[in-house]
Amino acid sequence: MTENIIISDLKDFEEKKKKIIKKGASNFHVISDFDRTLTKCFVDGKRISSLISWLRNGNYLTKDYSSKAHALFDEYHPIEINPNIPFEEKKEKMYEWWKKHFDLLIECGLDKDTIKKAVKDMIKENFLVLREGAKEFLKILKERNIPLVIMSASVGDMIIEFLKENNVYYDNIIVIANLLEYEGEKVIGVKEIIHVLNKKEVDVNLIKTKNRKNVLLLGDGLGDLGMIKGFDFDVLVSTGFLNENVDENLDSFKKNFDAVILDDGDFGFVDDFIKEI
Repeated sequence: MTENIIISDLKDFEEKKKKIIKKGASNFHVISDFDRTLTKCFVDGKRISSLISWLRNGNYLTKDYSSKAHALFDEYHPIEINPNIPFEEKKEKMYEWWKKHFDLLIECGLDKDTIKKAVKDMIKENFLVLREGAKEFLKILKERNIPLVIMSASVGDMIIEFLKENNVYYDNIIVIANLLEYEGEKVIGVKEIIHVLNKKEVDVNLIKTKNRKNVLLLGDGLGDLGMIKGFDFDVLVSTGFLNENVDENLDSFKKNFDAVILDDGDFGFVDDFIKEI
């Protein structure tokens, strides 16, 4: 075990792993967050924001888009990170923020070409990078026919385009995110708004995972543990990527995740886990 891997309860972890291995790949699937989980949190020493921030900070839409999007961020982000606001009130505000932002994206001319160009640019500029070992992880899942459910509050179409550009958008991958509706090339709506606080409320009655009751969950925050809600499971192994603020968050991560990967670590531990199944 490397220095940046912490197993909260080794005996419990090994027992869970043994049960998963016994049932095999045909009874197993993976649920993962996207931003700062499948992708790195830091690139060249810079903290990477979410996919949507690339649009917000770029020149892809109308001239007033960026200032209006930043104004929404300045209004709602303090609510998102305020621990004193009741959950239900905060959840309502997050929906409000996402709804206003998607309305703004539509108003400012988001279309298929813009999404493709933005994703190509972010890859070219090294803004968004898959973690080391993530491509192997995705390839192993594909080869063993293990479904991967990517659950994200980001723009689903951008996630899919990013995976396509990296040649890892395989047919075992299911993206549950803010998937867009189109009229021709133009974006006209969102199929279902998914924000940071309602991932667990999304309908996850998926045929591909229905009889696969053993699950590996990957996330970079305690809120990602809610992704399992809605899935019927027997054994759950949760792995948290603790990318920053380790001293403040380590105790809560150890308490809630079976395994913790520190310092924006790679997928080596996860890959080794998958290979044993």
